Amino acid sequence: MDNIIISPSKYIQGEGAIDNIGKYVSLFGKKPLAIADDFVMGLVHDRVQTSIQAEGLAVDFDKFNGECCRVEIDRIIEVTKANQNDVIMGIGGGKTLDTAKSIAFYTKLPVVIVPTIASTDAPTSALAVIYTPEGEFSEYLMIPSNPNMVIMDTGIIAAAPVRTLVAGMGDALSTYFEARANGLSGKATMAGGAPTRSAQALAKLCYETIIEDGVKAKAAVENGVSTKAVENIIEANTYLSGIGFESSGLAGAHAIHNGLTKLEECHHLLHGEKVAFGTLTQLVLENADSEEIQEVLDFCRAVGLPTNLHDMGVKEINKDKLMEVAEVACAEGETIHNMPFPVTPKAVFAALLTAHQLGQ
Repeated sequence: MDNIIISPSKYIQGEGAIDNIGKYVSLFGKKPLAIADDFVMGLVHDRVQTSIQAEGLAVDFDKFNGECCRVEIDRIIEVTKANQNDVIMGIGGGKTLDTAKSIAFYTKLPVVIVPTIASTDAPTSALAVIYTPEGEFSEYLMIPSNPNMVIMDTGIIAAAPVRTLVAGMGDALSTYFEARANGLSGKATMAGGAPTRSAQALAKLCYETIIEDGVKAKAAVENGVSTKAVENIIEANTYLSGIGFESSGLAGAHAIHNGLTKLEECHHLLHGEKVAFGTLTQLVLENADSEEIQEVLDFCRAVGLPTNLHDMGVKEINKDKLMEVAEVACAEGETIHNMPFPVTPKAVFAALLTAHQLGQ
């Protein structure tokens, strides 16, 4: 199996980066289409328009209607054709960005991704999640290449709700441990081969950065400011975790997250909040060192990530429901089978209960 690493062609990060978007987008075309929802459009419209027009380019804007579904993708594809746009820009949260990636894939146009929050590592990936118009999961769209460019304006991200940055830390928290497990098992990663040493190094740096700077970054964004710690955490949440998960592999934590979506009490949680508890459960499942588990527990408590099922909204522990979570986590094709040993629903059930107990 070949060693493979994949990534965006260019990653740009800095305070006020969106004010330079015209210069960056001009590398790909002369008539971009910017997609954003109502809130984000109000936040960035004038800055984006000013920057793009300063480069002598024409820009069209289209309001994203809130769901990354086939209907919305097809609608904006028609808008793109009518306008004769030659580059797609997605500005906002995950569903806006996945819609932009999907449109770029089907129209064979370059895509520039501009997240306004750092709540997951999805912006850099060659993947989009497609939902039904009602918001239920439909399918994954596997895209042959990563975004052409990702632009992170740390000033905008630092002003977003604190919970989104913390959730991003929860998602990134799993990257190193899943990469480590996948490396031991020798299974293929989402990049389609074995991990490179560089991807594994980025996954480890991701964990080290979160442990070192997470609490400091949270304190800064609670005051609506960007510091060096915030810059480091945004890079860890987005780029380090993005390359780490895609090119080093997923394992137990994300499969356990998928199982936890079966619990109605957890539906209010953000992706990274569930992944954080999935990480603790994976560490129990593999019988990791007590010191390592304690370090993860201490970190989660310090930034406000859930460490037990009660934190996640589960008032009463129903063992039948937890077994269902374990069975979903162990479904055929799930990433939990990238662990370096056979995993059964019974083992995951035991790890869930143990992680819950340790986390109280």
